[in-house]
Amino acid sequence: MTKNNNKVAVVTGSSSGIGYETSIVLAKDGFTTYATMRNLQKGNDIRSVADKEKLPLKIIQLDVTKDQSVTNAVASVMSESGRIDVLVNNAGYGLAGAFEDLSLDEIKQQYETNFFGVFRVTQAIIPIMRKQKSGVIVNVSSGAGRFGYPGGSAYVSTKFALEGLSESISYELNPFGIKVILVEPGVIRTNFESGMVKAKRSRESSSAYYGMTQKMDKVFSQLMQNSSPPSLVANVILHAVKSESPNFRYLAGKDVEQWIDQKNRMTETQFFNMMNQSFQ
Repeated sequence: MTKNNNKVAVVTGSSSGIGYETSIVLAKDGFTTYATMRNLQKGNDIRSVADKEKLPLKIIQLDVTKDQSVTNAVASVMSESGRIDVLVNNAGYGLAGAFEDLSLDEIKQQYETNFFGVFRVTQAIIPIMRKQKSGVIVNVSSGAGRFGYPGGSAYVSTKFALEGLSESISYELNPFGIKVILVEPGVIRTNFESGMVKAKRSRESSSAYYGMTQKMDKVFSQLMQNSSPPSLVANVILHAVKSESPNFRYLAGKDVEQWIDQKNRMTETQFFNMMNQSFQ
């Protein structure tokens, strides 16, 4: 714990799942870690672990959809620690439903968290890293940032947007010593499924896509049975942020490794047909 004991990490969406595990892993490695979350009442578990193991982990409130909350959280970190070396943009949720069934408000809410949340937090922290002439920004994307699937248009498009944003700013920030990293998990054993929001119209039996939605629920439940633990993603993130020359992209999970390998080897038509058959 000596190598990173002067470095400061900020992790969004840390009350459970990938954010929870990443905060713990970073703190165990010596990073002074700020585990941030919208609802502090959900921080009891991570606080208990940190206290028991005497980890350099602090919990602060941060709602990535609120400008003032982001400003206050970043100011609090800087007041206490004076620097930010690692930012892990992890906060997010899934919105399921056929595109035709999605309301504009539902899509806007999805983007507020999954994309504009990253936008807010990252823009607030870049000037700090730029002045330091160093820093690492990890954006937790998904295999769904590389390919789509039925019923996922809202969620998938936020991840595609995140991938494009990450690639573009990586060029802009490189001259200032700031590294940008994408981590693309597969299906992870978290509360993502229970926390998934289903479009209101997609739950109605009168929807033209109701049958498809029911099938996708079954497919996702099956995928969850062979899912990877969130600790796998957390360790990928730890490895990436400690690397002196990190890759731009890291896959996290055997399933996503297989999907991307197939996508790289197949024609677009072949991949479409394979995915289409998988969801029948």
